[in-house]
Amino acid sequence: MKALPTAPQEMPLDRRMKSQRLQDAVPHCSLSCFFWKKMAGLLLVTCTYIIDVSAFRIQRLESTETCQDHTTYFKQYFVLRGEPVILKCPSFKYKHLDFSSHPYNLTWSKNDSEMMRPGEDEKPRIWAQGDALWFLPASLEDSGQYICTRRNSSHCADVSIHLTVFEKNAAHAISYPQILITCTSGKLVCPDLGDFIQKETDLELKWYKDSVLVGEDDIKFKTLKGTNFLYINSVSARDSGYYTCEMAFTYGGEQYNITRTILLKTLDQEKRFRPAIIYPDKNTTLAVLDSKLILPCKVFIGSSNHFHTNVMWLANDTYVDITYKQGRVTEGERLEIVENDENYIEVPLVFDPVREIDFYTDFKCEAQNSYGRQVLPTRVRQEASSALWHIAVVPVALTCLILGGLCMHKCWKQKAGNGYSLAKS
Repeated sequence: MKALPTAPQEMPLDRRMKSQRLQDAVPHCSLSCFFWKKMAGLLLVTCTYIIDVSAFRIQRLESTETCQDHTTYFKQYFVLRGEPVILKCPSFKYKHLDFSSHPYNLTWSKNDSEMMRPGEDEKPRIWAQGDALWFLPASLEDSGQYICTRRNSSHCADVSIHLTVFEKNAAHAISYPQILITCTSGKLVCPDLGDFIQKETDLELKWYKDSVLVGEDDIKFKTLKGTNFLYINSVSARDSGYYTCEMAFTYGGEQYNITRTILLKTLDQEKRFRPAIIYPDKNTTLAVLDSKLILPCKVFIGSSNHFHTNVMWLANDTYVDITYKQGRVTEGERLEIVENDENYIEVPLVFDPVREIDFYTDFKCEAQNSYGRQVLPTRVRQEASSALWHIAVVPVALTCLILGGLCMHKCWKQKAGNGYSLAKS
């Protein structure tokens, strides 16, 4: 016969008291260790993020440093918020940068750190198409430096382009300067519209002078449908000032407004052939040590013949080929350009590569013809290298790891202490 089960005996009082003390102690240990574990976890996540970002930037740095040529593009793009803009990766004009005979890949990056990956959204606001980067429309946070990189199996070259996006009420801050000669008939050109013109027959602009519509049944001003010109009869000094041209642009069923503000300056007849240096437009150009830099000097010569104007670079008031006898810094190929029926000359200064001594050298672009002379001094300054950022990251990452280890050690030590206290009691 099987014995009937007996009722469980009640736990002795001393064991119940020990069990109660254990239950009271465990939550205290868990909460404290939970805090230190969270702190350690947060620090480890932070370290992982820093290391990952550092690795990404190292990868990006390596990819840019392998480029043999870097050009600071003389043209800066300006646009008003809410309007479309297209950044064009300029075709390389110099023989040693010729990609025309070989296929290449073109990529974009912003501020030399993040690769642009447009087209991932169903309807992206920014996307790449051919050699252009589209913004439909532009936003204030789009301002910055964009780098387009052409790369093939044997060569790599990149160009930095600056884009600045302004608020609507800052149109005069981004005006395009243009020059007309008094006592003649001239024309203003609404610039940077080529990529937005779908059919020339549909091109129709509205022109304003100081916010007043002009060009309609006007003797002084005249517009012609299908052109981006505003004709001005008998230009006088009073015609100087701000002009605005407007154009409607439709894409993907949405319509955008494109506006350009022009600052017209008038010159007397005797100054019409004098050279005027329009780039470099700043006294300082940033360059990365040991990289190749091409610094163009662009000169406006108006109606003067290209042949009659001489453009050259000086280093410490001496010809470049004399200062740099080894040929590390040279003058590039002279380019004779016609834009908007006006003549320009462009002569680049080529650094192959940039050395520290260049940061202490006075460079000057000089333009001269029989009508006048202009000299523009400029300096090359060192741009902060991304490698310095990585040097600073290493101690930060190590500090995070050390703090994370201390937090875990604190937690384990507290656990061990609580276990010893319980066993002793």
